[in-house]
Amino acid sequence: MSNTSVQNQKNKAAVWDFWQKMNHVSNDDVPGVIRAAMHEDVNWNGSAPIDQVLGVEAVITGVWLPLRHAFPDLKRNAYIFMGGIESGGSVYGPEAGEEWVSGCGYLTGTFAQDWLGIPATGDKTNIHFGQHYLLRDGKIAESYVMFDILSVIRQAGFQVLPPAPGGEGGKIPGPAAGDGVLLTEQDPLESRKSLQIVEAMGHGLERYVRSRDGGDMRNMEQWHYWHPQMHWYGHSGIGATFSLEEFEDFHQRPWLHGFGDRKISHDGGGRTMGFIGEGKYAAGGIWDTAFSYHHGEYAGIPATGKLMTMRDFDWWKREGDLLIENWVPIDLVDLCRQMGVDLFERLRQQVEMRNRGIQWFDPPG
Repeated sequence: MSNTSVQNQKNKAAVWDFWQKMNHVSNDDVPGVIRAAMHEDVNWNGSAPIDQVLGVEAVITGVWLPLRHAFPDLKRNAYIFMGGIESGGSVYGPEAGEEWVSGCGYLTGTFAQDWLGIPATGDKTNIHFGQHYLLRDGKIAESYVMFDILSVIRQAGFQVLPPAPGGEGGKIPGPAAGDGVLLTEQDPLESRKSLQIVEAMGHGLERYVRSRDGGDMRNMEQWHYWHPQMHWYGHSGIGATFSLEEFEDFHQRPWLHGFGDRKISHDGGGRTMGFIGEGKYAAGGIWDTAFSYHHGEYAGIPATGKLMTMRDFDWWKREGDLLIENWVPIDLVDLCRQMGVDLFERLRQQVEMRNRGIQWFDPPG
């Protein structure tokens, strides 16, 4: 086993141990577990409206204690868990030597107290999460997490965006083969193969030119990289697709209409993270990274012409020489905020209406 493989296994063991302890610790002991896992000056980032939190004490008091107060019996169930050390120079992640551990799945608990202004339901609630950790010296130095907060809003009985183009509702499935939790060392040749096909797919996306191609996506030649019956899982507001054709119709075409540029900028700030391959899986993400001007209507919001930044994570599963599954949390609350629409203001208005005995879906009159 190479030195990088040994370090990767140590990093995964440290994060997995942290997650398991958090599943079984009492609320009084939560601070100690977090302090043991994270650097004192950890740079923690969450999906809007949580955003950036600096320092382990602020993470404890500003993130985890409110979350555990709202969901006292909260448990994490990860269905993808992987790690790796970036080699650098890819179309996505230019940094070399960074040590990442990442995963996605569900946080599940009884919604006992309001959270982020979302009224508690008293019912079991599922919060899909996607997480990337940067480790230094065996402890978490940076953390980036995407919660499907719009799904929590929907589970509470509110709807702040139009119905998703793709399938929406219920839980986002994990890998069909149930093989996404990679606690042991993986074949390095398989790992490189997974990352290489993701990089090739990314280069294909960059062949799209909005002014030339418009709604024609053929120049991206994505059929070279995706299985025809690929499954693509987006968060609430986008939904899931179950074939390459559905992916193009329900996500890619509306997305390109709204945000038609295909070149991610590494020069305008933001963070690229965790572009790694491990076994048949690959992962990566960007955070507050410039990616496109807002060219056209999206989610019912007219074009603003603004340069948009994006928070986007991906976990890919490869089958043979093609990508077969893809989990893609995107922070739509932040994206809408940049387009001048406060989805939490929409929620506040709907909560106020409900308190007056009016449901948001009631017809006028």
